[in-house]
Amino acid sequence: KGILKIISNRSLKNSHEVRPRVARPFSVVVAIDFGTTSSGYAFSFTEDPETIHMMRRWEGGDPGVANQKSPTCLLLTPDLRFHSFGFAARDSYHDLDPEEARHWLYFDKFKMKIHSTSDLTMETELESVNGRRVRAIEVFAHALRFFREHALKEVKDQSSSVLEGNEVRWVITVPAVWRQPAKQFMREAAYLAGLVTPDSPEQLLIALEPEAASIYCRKLRLHQVIDLSQRPVTNVLDVEGKTICLSAREQLRRARHSRTFLVESGTGELWSEMQTGDRYIVADCGGGTVDLTVHQIEQPQGTLKELYKASGGPYGAVGVDLAFEAMLCQIFGADFIESFKAKRPAAWVDLTIAFEARKRTAAPGRANSLNISLPFSFIDFYKRHRGQSVETALRKSNMNFIKWSSQGMLRLSAEAMHELFQPTINNIIKHIENLVQKEEVKGVHFLFLVGGFAESPMLQRAAQNALGRNCRIIIPHDVGLTILKGAVLFGLDPTVVRVRRCPLTYGVGVLNRFVEGRHPRDKLLIKDGREWCTDILDRFVSVDQSVALGEVVRRSYTPARMGQRKIIINIYCSDTDDITYITEPGVRKCGAITLDLLESGAVAASAGDNDKGSAFERREIRTTMQFGDTEIKVTAVDVATGQLVRASIDFLSN
Repeated sequence: KGILKIISNRSLKNSHEVRPRVARPFSVVVAIDFGTTSSGYAFSFTEDPETIHMMRRWEGGDPGVANQKSPTCLLLTPDLRFHSFGFAARDSYHDLDPEEARHWLYFDKFKMKIHSTSDLTMETELESVNGRRVRAIEVFAHALRFFREHALKEVKDQSSSVLEGNEVRWVITVPAVWRQPAKQFMREAAYLAGLVTPDSPEQLLIALEPEAASIYCRKLRLHQVIDLSQRPVTNVLDVEGKTICLSAREQLRRARHSRTFLVESGTGELWSEMQTGDRYIVADCGGGTVDLTVHQIEQPQGTLKELYKASGGPYGAVGVDLAFEAMLCQIFGADFIESFKAKRPAAWVDLTIAFEARKRTAAPGRANSLNISLPFSFIDFYKRHRGQSVETALRKSNMNFIKWSSQGMLRLSAEAMHELFQPTINNIIKHIENLVQKEEVKGVHFLFLVGGFAESPMLQRAAQNALGRNCRIIIPHDVGLTILKGAVLFGLDPTVVRVRRCPLTYGVGVLNRFVEGRHPRDKLLIKDGREWCTDILDRFVSVDQSVALGEVVRRSYTPARMGQRKIIINIYCSDTDDITYITEPGVRKCGAITLDLLESGAVAASAGDNDKGSAFERREIRTTMQFGDTEIKVTAVDVATGQLVRASIDFLSN
């Protein structure tokens, strides 16, 4: 049983947090780290918040990897019913007859689609390996339902009392660079999967991945991290002739086999030993995205303050897989690879798994080639499709750093592996370098590398070479599980991140009095004899503005006519703050606030007033918005009656 024990050690400098205990209406917190390439869950009972239970070891699994996470793969039957998830999905798909496999729906790395879709809705579709399309929301709901069943069964096994559904608080992790529609999409998928109901939204928290990692990192002790700056970088080989990066990797592996972790209940001793270590960057290098966040620890409370808006992009380890696929297209032809994927989908998945396993062993000091076995059906299919052998294709491609071995393997030289990794790693390093140039980030000397890709010696070496002069680069031992543990801690106390930065400028379009010479003529609107300027942006928050938890933006809205049932207010957003009108380039409609007047009685009250409508004109719906949380929230009240008005904010049906 993997249990993370958070020990209390009051004698440590800076270790105790002078913060009130948070009222916890839940008995247990279950966090799901829903990753692009791998996923997992962990939980903690609120009566014993110092202990985090890691999920059970998965059936299946790759030999030699004792990771508690499972590949994010889903298998549906030909009639679209759930069959399996994770290793079981991968193995079942592999075992299907090739003809039969063409009718089954296998999905992997599907989380990236949510990041890359600019017009995400509930109808957005995902394509399975065999080309069939299914609504994305259903694919995500299948995966979340699987986690719900597994986690609840395990929680019940650990719990002495009978758990009611409303006693569980769920936490789902998403990249910090995800926009509001993607966060709302995850919430809707969780509703569909039955984690919580839309009537009790507070039972589900959306956690930002680098933020969760940061929450965990602030509790670390020195023996729980690898400090790359403590290693001499000039000398590639250590005494035994192994690369230094591999010895760091070995430490990670040993830590992963250990299922019990020790962490502070306050701030870890790491911070007291780091002098000015109250400010740091967390680079979450995952399968799909790389997410950067900059935090400051506020002593003595131990709360966190975001110093610069989250940044990052699609520079995860999947980039290396895509480079491998592009290389295969170059050698064998893109049309052949597409045809092979469509006709032999299970064999294609086998090939990607074989590459994934070799990718994990790539290291900068490695001299010998990496062998990737090609499935027999690939070799056979190519011969029939092209009338020549795989070996001939390799020779003709003039790719000198890839050879063919008679055992049916592609031999990738160290140089070839370097070529595959380089573009993705360069993107990551460039992004971190740009970030440390920002005014708010200058003088930050600590960089935590977390996420599955942070285990890669290739990335570790590149980071140390490029950034090691000005930064101490620190990698937690259980680096692939850092986010999962932090997400549990976040669920136990969501107030731990006290100040966040706005990723965008948000506002609504309003009418202002028209001022000759200041406002353009094409914005002039004459109404009831008065001159108005249309399309002016009423700013709620500005990009990169600091917003504290609980800080609110208030606006009042009045129904435009008698008996109006709803007020719908369009929300606009922009990456910059240098805007006056909602019609300017770069400003886009991103969502809508709906105030339901029917339920609050505001309609009846306004319709029943005297004919002159004087009371109706005064009908005021005061709307309160919160931008300091991981999701934007809205509430409203009818000022005349003091009644709550049903208010919702929607970024998906845009």
